Amino acid sequence: MFKKTWLMMTLAAIMLVLAACGSGNNAEETGSAVEEPATAASEIVIKASNWEFDQAEYKIKKGEATKISVETKSGIHGILIEDLGVKIQSGDAEVVTINEPGTYTFFCNIQCGAGHSKMKSTIVVE
Repeated sequence: MFKKTWLMMTLAAIMLVLAACGSGNNAEETGSAVEEPATAASEIVIKASNWEFDQAEYKIKKGEATKISVETKSGIHGILIEDLGVKIQSGDAEVVTINEPGTYTFFCNIQCGAGHSKMKSTIVVE
């Protein structure tokens, strides 16, 4: 009887811990205001080739729905904007609205070779 009760309490505790770990929505955890509307007012295309992005900086307007897409010229790449919890693979796009002005660094999130660590760029929200 004691073993059964102990097992049930242990399982309940594990389920509570797993539920507390939640959805993994990094935007809410970091306090960044990112929304995903259905349509975009503007668009940026991030072009990636082996070990570099086509621009050092991309600019968007605060509060404006923006479609961000990633195109690959060579190799396999994707981006991660860690501060916003936004992850986009090559060939994909995501519509985001960033309500907090600032500079957001992103990097290639797919190990693409010797120059992978140099693949960084920024999005400036004005």
